[in-house]
Amino acid sequence: MPLSDRKYFLTGASGFVGKSVLNFLGEDKFQIWNRKENFQLVGAYSVIHLAGKAHDLKDISSSQEYYEVNTELTKEVFNAFLASDAKVFITLSPVKAVADEMSGELNEQHHPNPVTHYGKS
Repeated sequence: MPLSDRKYFLTGASGFVGKSVLNFLGEDKFQIWNRKENFQLVGAYSVIHLAGKAHDLKDISSSQEYYEVNTELTKEVFNAFLASDAKVFITLSPVKAVADEMSGELNEQHHPNPVTHYGKS
């Protein structure tokens, strides 16, 4: 199947990265997941999982919320991917998964040491 004919399943379309992906590639190529829906990966060539709970600038989120969204939701999406005919699974993780504070350059040799629930989730 030509790349231009492929359909992509996207979570997190309303977030910063999700909006950029849609603007760059065009919404017509995507099946966009709504939080109120079950995962329907029918006909999707790949899954791009960008949904997640990020910064809580008001400091009102419970630690459990981070794990439910960032860990458990990712497992659900990945399991739906495994049960589908999709070929590629892409997910992104914030820098907080490796370090909450950095001095110097972050690279592949850096040992992960998240401190916050956001980073650990």
